[in-house]
Amino acid sequence: MTPDQVITAAVEASGLEDFGGDEFREGLEVYCAAVAAEARLNDLGRVAVEANVVGGLANRLKVVDWAARHPAVRTEPVERPLIVIGMFRAGTTLLSNLLDCDPGNRSLLRWESSDSVPPPGPGDLRSGPRVEAAQAASDMLDQINPAIPAVHHEAANGPTECLTLLGQDFKSLLWEAMTNVPSYSRWMMAADQVSAYRYHRLALQVLQSGGERGRWALKSPHHAIALEALTTVYPDARLVLLHRDPVSLVASVCSLIRTLSGTFSDADHTAYIAEHWSAMLETSVERIDAFRAARPQHPMLDVAYRDLVDDPVRTVEGIYAFAGSELTGPAADAMRAYSAENPAGRHGTHRYEPAEFGLDPDQVRARFAGYTERYLD
Repeated sequence: MTPDQVITAAVEASGLEDFGGDEFREGLEVYCAAVAAEARLNDLGRVAVEANVVGGLANRLKVVDWAARHPAVRTEPVERPLIVIGMFRAGTTLLSNLLDCDPGNRSLLRWESSDSVPPPGPGDLRSGPRVEAAQAASDMLDQINPAIPAVHHEAANGPTECLTLLGQDFKSLLWEAMTNVPSYSRWMMAADQVSAYRYHRLALQVLQSGGERGRWALKSPHHAIALEALTTVYPDARLVLLHRDPVSLVASVCSLIRTLSGTFSDADHTAYIAEHWSAMLETSVERIDAFRAARPQHPMLDVAYRDLVDDPVRTVEGIYAFAGSELTGPAADAMRAYSAENPAGRHGTHRYEPAEFGLDPDQVRARFAGYTERYLD
C-alpha cells in the first residue's frame, strides 16, 4: 500500500480528482510507511486497511466535489455544537446514544461518516441502501471477530465517533485503533490538526445541507488530544468531559484496541498496546489540563461516569442546562426508553483485567493520581 496507489484507486472509484488541498498527504505518507514497517498485518488486515484508506479518500473527494457544486453548503451554520471529548471508555458511547434520542440533536451517524454524498434527507437518514450496506459490512466484521460487539457496538444508523471524518484528513486515532503504528502516532501527536477539523466541519455542512439539521451532538476521545484545533474551528463548542476510575479506563481501552487491531494482525502487540495507550490517556489528561489553564473561559462540563450510569436522564438534564437548553419531556421519555431497552451487556459482556496487559493497578493509580484528585475525589 503506497500513497500513490491508494490515491489512484480513490480517484478511479469516485471519478473525481480534487481533494480540496493536499493537507492530508503527509499523514497518508507517514501512515502507509508505518503500516508497512510496523503493523504486521495478516491477509485480512492488508485488504481491510487498504479498503478503509481508499474509501476514506474517495469520500473526501465526494465531499469536496459536492461543496464545489453547491456553494451554499459552505454557508451552512454549525453553531454551538455539543461535543463529548472523552475520556476514553468513560461512557461516551452511552451518552451519544442518549443525546441521539432527542430529535432536536443532530448526530453524526456511522453510515454517513463514510458515505456522505449525496447528503441524507428526512426520508433516508436512518434507512435505505447505504444504511443497509454499512450494516452488512459491520455484521461481516462482527462475524469475523465475535468479540467486537461486546467491546464496542455501533449500529450503522446510530451515532459514531468523529474519527472517521478526521481520518479522511489522516490525522485521527482511527488509524491507530486499527493498526499498531508507533511512528504514525508520534507524527500525529505533533501535527497541527486544524486541517482535519476544517474538513470535519465541511463534511458536517454537506451532511446537514440535505435537510437533516439540528444542534450537532458529537463525540470522540480524539478531541481531547486536539482541543486547540477543535476550538479553532468550533470556537463556540460546548465541551463535555466524562471521568472514570483510571484503572478501568486503561484496562478497557487496552482491551478495545487489542480486540480491534487483533482482527487485522496475528502478531502479539499486547506490550505495545499497554504502554502506548496508557501514555495516550496520560497525554489526553495533560492536554485537557493545559487547555483549561490557557482558556479557562471556554465552556467545559465535567461528568462522572457513575452519575451517567446511575441516572442517565438526570445527567443529560445537567448537560443541557450547561449548554443553555432544556431537556423536553418527550426527549427525556425517549432516553428512558433507550436505557431500559439497552441495558449494560446487551451485546455481550466486556471483561478485562489490568493483569492481561501486564498492568499493576497500584502503579496505574499512582500514575494518574493527579487526575483522580482533580476529577474524581
